Amino acid sequence: MAQAKTLSQAELDQVLNYVSTKKYALRDRAIILTSFLGGLRVAEIASLTMGDVVNPDGSIKNEIRLSAAQTKGKYPRTVFVSQRLQVELANYLTTRHAKGADIPFFHTDHRLRFSPNGLCVWFHQLYKNVGISGGSSHSGRKFFITTLANKGIGVRILASLAGHRSIAVTQRYIDVNDEQKRQAVELI
Repeated sequence: MAQAKTLSQAELDQVLNYVSTKKYALRDRAIILTSFLGGLRVAEIASLTMGDVVNPDGSIKNEIRLSAAQTKGKYPRTVFVSQRLQVELANYLTTRHAKGADIPFFHTDHRLRFSPNGLCVWFHQLYKNVGISGGSSHSGRKFFITTLANKGIGVRILASLAGHRSIAVTQRYIDVNDEQKRQAVELI
């Protein structure tokens, strides 16, 4: 099985420009950036409720506490929400009228909860429509982990942020390219 493509910043910008023209532009942008800036798995994104993401005062939480039932490994974890992602989620929240704690944070075109598989298909179709070959629902996680690794964040922190129990799994997410190797040898 081929690994998901790690998008470049230019490709991510291309995807975001594309969704800006769509009916649910703010929702689509928020879903994409929850993956790319938060490192969440597609099933975790689909499982999010208003109560997971929104404080009682209506502001976006700076930490999302995923229960064991929401994660792949069945271990609870905390997702730290950057200020940039908080802004994106708050922008999307302005489009939501129903705000009960138990309702889905992201909804389908029919106001239903996304299924994990439905969201995988959504990402696949998105990348196909934009013309990005190899993109998948896992591309955001790979971007998240690779980008942080390229900024010098240690693999143990990356594993914790990604919800991996093994750093070997995390290391498989980190793409290495010739430009990074060139920059590395210049540090000597």
